[in-house]
Amino acid sequence: MLYYVTIALQVFCIYHLLKNRSPYYWIFLIIFLPIVGCIIYLITQVYNKRDAEKITEEITHIVNPTKKIKDLEKQLQFSETYQNRVNLADALLENNDYNNAIPHYLEALDEHLQNDYYVIKQLIKAYYNVEDFEQVVLYAEKIKEHPEFKKSKSQFLYGLALEKLGNFEAAEANLRAIDIRYSFYNERLVLAKFLISRKKEAEAKAILQDIQTESQHLTKPNKKIFRATILDVDSLLTHLQTN
Repeated sequence: MLYYVTIALQVFCIYHLLKNRSPYYWIFLIIFLPIVGCIIYLITQVYNKRDAEKITEEITHIVNPTKKIKDLEKQLQFSETYQNRVNLADALLENNDYNNAIPHYLEALDEHLQNDYYVIKQLIKAYYNVEDFEQVVLYAEKIKEHPEFKKSKSQFLYGLALEKLGNFEAAEANLRAIDIRYSFYNERLVLAKFLISRKKEAEAKAILQDIQTESQHLTKPNKKIFRATILDVDSLLTHLQTN
């Protein structure tokens, strides 16, 4: 149990420091001195009496996500507001319970605005994960003119759904939008694999080489996060160069 509490504390502290743009040296303290580092960070950067209850609640939700869902279900039963419904749907989505998240997002759209960008963006993610690609395309096309849609994860999922439905030209156009330097490493690897499947090895190789070069400048925490992706990139590049 202590192990899971420690992990939860580390996750919370790193999330908090990234959200609040705290100095990055805290990451090393939190990772290499887990309990001591987290306690020092919480006391010096987070804690005050008014925040104590909120911190405890967030850590509990990390350790036991089903408790968060049950609490939000009770909150929705008490007050069926748009925000309470979206909060519950988000918690279900975060817990990979896509089939139960979708009806709440749909009801939120009925109760609120039919063109609610945030809810539709979440619906796209949920429908993609249950492999309902027609619905991904349907909802993506409702928000594709929204400025935040361009170069977003939603546009990337839209491209993947179009590929699954056999619309390869439109799929490529949307997948390429996320080819941005020093970001979206996992998605750009998927794009490279898509281009290889379309017999565009030279273009795929260029993207993989960019990722490989950029990976040399990543911070140690990011190298750890994207380690599997970078290894996959190296392997795919070697395969392309030897064939």
